Amino acid sequence: MNIRFIIASLTGNRFQKALMLLTFILSTMLLSAMLNITLGIGNEVAKELRSFGSNIVVLPKGASLSIEVGDTLYTPLAAQSFLDESKLKTIKEIFWRNSIIALAPFLELATKATTQGGAPFDVALSGSYFDKNLDLQDEPDFRTGLKSLYPLWQIAGQWALDDSLDSIMVGSELAKARNLEVGDSLFLSHNERAREVRIVGIVAHSGAFENRIIAPLALAQWLANKPNQFYKAEVSALTIPENALSQKARSNIDSLSQVEFDSWYCSAFVSSIAYQIEEDFKGTSAKPQLSISDAESTIVKKIQSLMALASLIALLAATASIASLLVGETQRRRAEIALHKVLGASLMQIYLLFACEALFVGMLGASIGFLVGQGIGEGIAWLIFGHFLPLSWIALPLCLAFSALIALFASLFLVGAIADLPPAQVLYGR
Repeated sequence: MNIRFIIASLTGNRFQKALMLLTFILSTMLLSAMLNITLGIGNEVAKELRSFGSNIVVLPKGASLSIEVGDTLYTPLAAQSFLDESKLKTIKEIFWRNSIIALAPFLELATKATTQGGAPFDVALSGSYFDKNLDLQDEPDFRTGLKSLYPLWQIAGQWALDDSLDSIMVGSELAKARNLEVGDSLFLSHNERAREVRIVGIVAHSGAFENRIIAPLALAQWLANKPNQFYKAEVSALTIPENALSQKARSNIDSLSQVEFDSWYCSAFVSSIAYQIEEDFKGTSAKPQLSISDAESTIVKKIQSLMALASLIALLAATASIASLLVGETQRRRAEIALHKVLGASLMQIYLLFACEALFVGMLGASIGFLVGQGIGEGIAWLIFGHFLPLSWIALPLCLAFSALIALFASLFLVGAIADLPPAQVLYGR
């Protein structure tokens, strides 16, 4: 009998049911779109920020980063230890190998450069990979270097070839200050070694490299007489936002319990990836660039908080709208409610009649809203990132639960109106 009442209630007053359905569709559409973006935006933001460079620096144990002051390059402790180039691939063989999207070794020198017919000048030189194949066992086609580490660099000319001993690139500020152009020759010298090279490319928007010569690692090694060695490696890894556990590990890893350590170790935090690099690449110190990773975490958390706030507002607005429609429906169906009360129906039974009606409409609206919202989320992702995100199927049960909460909470506003309705007066037309 209750099922027949519900079916009869659903087929009545179609305009009111259409308004309820539209309200559910709009609210769950917003939730679906927000979830699609929120669940996928962490990796996408990390990928976008990774375009600006590395978030982990690997150094010899006990070494310090180089400092450039004016035209002079200072490398504290650089003469004491270097890393073996043949072991560089170890970085890409750790547990989180798939999170590491690019890496490049560096050997930095303070050199003298001389143009044809010009006076010599001091200039910092950074030797690195440009687009080199690491020939990994599990990923033989993996190519890495400055081209993948800094994809936002703008190149006038072309990239220098790896392993070349006679081609270099220069930063745009250096090229402007020294009137250097693509095709020009330079005479480079370091200690007792010298070589003539040709400029094949000028790099713009390269940050710290704007006033440097950027050379193949092989050329830097030859000038420094350090065959198969490098001083540091920059690593770009996709990571997840920092949380209380990662911050605790950052402060003191020994303070973690075994369960906490396992959870931290098996999570793609920048600190855990750096820790694993140190584990496998013996004799190194992997330093997370905490300012970069903290910025990533802050951006992702703020976006997710904004999405959560928008979803909460949608929940409240939809609940108010559905409640208003249901209260209006009780006034239209006063005689029906009064008859139910006269026939012995309890307050809960009458409430469930309206709640089930709203719940059925809500489930239908949530299903439609999920599909429409996913489409809107994909459109937003295309406009922002230039490609689509994977569909967030977890949003479907969340949309259904969201609609169920709206239907049940909105129906609670009917309890007072149903309880106060006098059946005798209504049935007598008063």
